[in-house]
Amino acid sequence: MDDYSGIRVRLEKRLGELLERVEDIEDDLRGPLDADFSEQAVDLADDEALEGVDAVLRNEISQIRMALQRMDNGTYGTCSQCGKAISRARLEARPIATRCIDCAQ
Repeated sequence: MDDYSGIRVRLEKRLGELLERVEDIEDDLRGPLDADFSEQAVDLADDEALEGVDAVLRNEISQIRMALQRMDNGTYGTCSQCGKAISRARLEARPIATRCIDCAQ
């Protein structure tokens, strides 16, 4: 079995960063609207953009949590499609990878 402790540390660090960013976005989205109607329009447009960023971040959070779960249950580094090992280089480059490079293409 491979030692993925370095990758785990990177994933856990990234997860913490993402969770903080999502919390900041949620705080911004919960903020009150400006009393000025023209500013409200700008605020609503900004909120739409923030909601899009939030969705992307939440997707990455989900992928990281699944990768950490695969590490815990011993399936990390195994291609979910063909069952072969995912190369170490691929996992270093894309730690959330679930498929080997051949199956991913």
